[in-house]
Amino acid sequence: MAFFPKTWILFLLLFQFSVTGLRAQKNSDRPNIIIFFTDDQGYADVGCYGGNVTTPHLDKLAKEGIRFTDFYVSANVCTPSRAALLTGRYPVRYGLHEAVLFPFSEGGMPTSEYTLAELLGDNGYSTSLVGKWHLGHKAEFMPWNQGFQQFYGVPYSNDMDSHYYAHNDFQSPPLPFYSNQEVIENGPDQRYLTKRYTEAAVKQIKSKSDKPFFMYVAHNMPHTPIHVSPAFEGKSGQGKYADVIMELDWSMGEIVKALKEEGLYENTLILFTSDNGPRLGSAEPLRGKKAETWDGGHRVPAILSWPAGIKGGQIHGGYVNAMDFFPTLASISESDMPKDLKIDGLDLSRKIKKGKLKKLPERPYFFYGRAGELEAVRLGKWKLHRAKTRGWDVKKQGAFTLALYNLEADIAESNNVAAENPKIVAKLQKLISDFESSL
Repeated sequence: MAFFPKTWILFLLLFQFSVTGLRAQKNSDRPNIIIFFTDDQGYADVGCYGGNVTTPHLDKLAKEGIRFTDFYVSANVCTPSRAALLTGRYPVRYGLHEAVLFPFSEGGMPTSEYTLAELLGDNGYSTSLVGKWHLGHKAEFMPWNQGFQQFYGVPYSNDMDSHYYAHNDFQSPPLPFYSNQEVIENGPDQRYLTKRYTEAAVKQIKSKSDKPFFMYVAHNMPHTPIHVSPAFEGKSGQGKYADVIMELDWSMGEIVKALKEEGLYENTLILFTSDNGPRLGSAEPLRGKKAETWDGGHRVPAILSWPAGIKGGQIHGGYVNAMDFFPTLASISESDMPKDLKIDGLDLSRKIKKGKLKKLPERPYFFYGRAGELEAVRLGKWKLHRAKTRGWDVKKQGAFTLALYNLEADIAESNNVAAENPKIVAKLQKLISDFESSL
């Protein structure tokens, strides 16, 4: 048995304490991260975006942070949008760009994809999902195999609860509600989903460990069929849909309140956005809605708040994509990314911290339709549509022809200027061709 002089033992103890102290200091400096993701909430379904709904908590969050006017999610329906958010990659890269997953689907997001939860978990964060998953309900694809250490919620959309699919004679089961890997309820009362998710999020905030945390709060509402708790039924005076939005706003308010009570608000980064455009709500002044490649299907409200890290009161009018937040959060959290990881998003961290988002480089964004076709591309102020599977009535409008829009002058995509700008059309067509070739 080897013996060490007392001085060596003292040195080792001091070294251990210093390393532990440095690690604790690093964890205290790294922000907590909350992504608050609603389902089918439209561009104008927030007060500060010109909507008629009452959303005081979201409006206040916008005043204290950044409100994005040209924020896009990477799909106009649930599954691929969520996949892109969590991977920072176009879903076409891993075959998840067509339609959505159903209770009869056998597949899901490949476990070979490296998710934001895995990244942050591998770099010292606790990770949790509260709410809707919708990236595969088979065990291998579920949240606990995709980087989430805790899961409280449902595996897919609320309209799939006990739904009969006539085209393949499939009767889906009652919607399963999970607590981690255990189903604790089947067919939950959907009036209380928003309330239950909010209470779970608040509980996690109040019981956090010394680790920084990443919490993905993915609400089912306002996806149809819409439901609201008795406390908010009729409260808006504007109908049930506005009641639902009001309760979602309340949810954000409760989360912020809990963060402040625990002394965590200043160093918590909160990203609020929606997974795609509305089915019932409003995308005005944008054209289109959910499942369409008009901007109303892809451009959504988005607010970023982080009092300790960014200046409040900003309105950013440049193009930003949900995929950008994979590399951005990796940098902000001081996380090491795999060197061979192909990311489609842009790291915005330095520009966010310095308040220089207006100086972002020009880059294309490719719009995939619900059927999985690449239908449009945006570069700067220009947007070119080459095809239209939804949002175009062939019987009434005739065959769809190539259409170019100047989004700065024509946010509603109503004036086709392709004929006047052949060079722009050719440039955007080449971008599409080159991107498809790269795949």
